[in-house]
Amino acid sequence: MKTILKEIYFNYLWWIWQSILVLFCGFFLVLGIQILIKSYQLNNPFYFMMIFFASNLIILISVVLMAGFLYRMYGVHRLIHNKTKEGKISEE
Repeated sequence: MKTILKEIYFNYLWWIWQSILVLFCGFFLVLGIQILIKSYQLNNPFYFMMIFFASNLIILISVVLMAGFLYRMYGVHRLIHNKTKEGKISEE
C-alpha cells in the first residue's frame, strides 16, 4: 500500500504540486512588477524608496524560486526520460 501511494505521488501529485508552486511564483512576480510600476506614481520620496526596494525584493525572490522549481522539474523529467530510454535499450 505504501509503495502504491509513493508511486501515485511521484507520478502525478508531485508534478501538480510543482506546477502550483510555479504558478504562485508567477503571481508574485506579476504582483511585484505592478507594485514597482505603482511606486513611480508616489510623491513622497521616502515612500517611493521603501516600496521600490520592497517590490524589487518580491520580484527577486519570486524569480529565484520559480527558477529553482523549474530547474528541479527539468532535472526530474530528464532523469525519468533517461530511465525509460535505458529501460527500452536493455529490453531490446
